[in-house]
Amino acid sequence: MNGSVVILKKELKGFFFNPTYWIICFLVSVVFSWIYPLQLWGFAQLLLNYVAQQGIPANQLNIHYGVFLRQLSYLNLILIFVVPALTMKLFAEEKKLRTFDLLLTSPVTSLQIVVGKYLAALGAVGGIVLLALAYPVATSTLAKLNWGPLLVAFLGIFIVGSVYTAMNLFCSALTENSLVAYVMSVILNVSIWFVGIGAEVVDGELARKIFEHVSLSTHLSSLVEGTIRTNGLVFFGSLIVLFCFLSERVVESSRWR
Repeated sequence: MNGSVVILKKELKGFFFNPTYWIICFLVSVVFSWIYPLQLWGFAQLLLNYVAQQGIPANQLNIHYGVFLRQLSYLNLILIFVVPALTMKLFAEEKKLRTFDLLLTSPVTSLQIVVGKYLAALGAVGGIVLLALAYPVATSTLAKLNWGPLLVAFLGIFIVGSVYTAMNLFCSALTENSLVAYVMSVILNVSIWFVGIGAEVVDGELARKIFEHVSLSTHLSSLVEGTIRTNGLVFFGSLIVLFCFLSERVVESSRWR
């Protein structure tokens, strides 16, 4: 897989030496620097007044549920729009600039091209997730945290980001217009969250179980609560492999054309 390593290094340089990536990171940090202290302040007020307030759910008095899971929901919303911005040029821009033809004639396979670009985009997404994780880490200087569930929760949101990356890489491979790739990616990222709604509208038990199994939120919910389940990992892994395979097929078809 030497070809994948070469492409990985090239694309990582394209991300981390590009001012656009650091502008995105700056904007993400601005959002969390504004939202996160407000969440901490609200949680602190809840703890101070919980005796006088009746009917407060017990999990809301846990910082993992009261603060960190809310942060992860914001992070997920950010990734829905940021990941397409990171991946839209991976194939589309190369096709537009005709450097994609040179890549196809180089001594690398279609699989190596897709793997290299996917891992590079995953590294960029991982940087944003680590940036979000820095806020709970800073909180650990003020409070004692349960690191196990916290790290599993962030691992869960990173895996979801990995699914976005695979889907959006496929969208970029379909077109040479970066804007079209971005719009397609955002629509796909949003649409996948509505699959689980089918479990609430169907009547049949079998159909309901099928919709629950293919629901992204169903499998993510256990991870963000700190529980790792094999069926969830298999589901996420299957989505990643599927869309990477579809991207490889698109690249291979371009090679033959």
